[in-house]
Amino acid sequence: QVQLVESGGGLVQPGGSLRLSCTASGSIFVINAMGWFRQAPGKQRELVATITKDGNTDYLDSVKGRFTISRDNAQNTTYLQMNDLKPEDTAVYYCNADLIEWRATGPLLDDYWGQGTQVTVSS
Repeated sequence: QVQLVESGGGLVQPGGSLRLSCTASGSIFVINAMGWFRQAPGKQRELVATITKDGNTDYLDSVKGRFTISRDNAQNTTYLQMNDLKPEDTAVYYCNADLIEWRATGPLLDDYWGQGTQVTVSS
């Protein structure tokens, strides 16, 4: 079984910074893409940023220039550096990994989520 464990959320003032981390563990053969999603109260979950195993990135328009996604393939870890945070960035942030894991029946392509970490931007 595979697990994603997130850390780094918290309370920050507008204009501040936070860095989220997410590490995948378990019987992993390869992680194709990793990403960060967020969900604010009363809103649908939205994609914030993604990164492929080759390092190609994509971002939600509203976070471009402020957020940076990166990954350490050797550690099965992705990071989200969030700068110039705004109150509208307040949400629960979820890590996602699209990966191939080893099962007793052979390799399996699957999709996993972290437990979520709260980010609150408020003065």
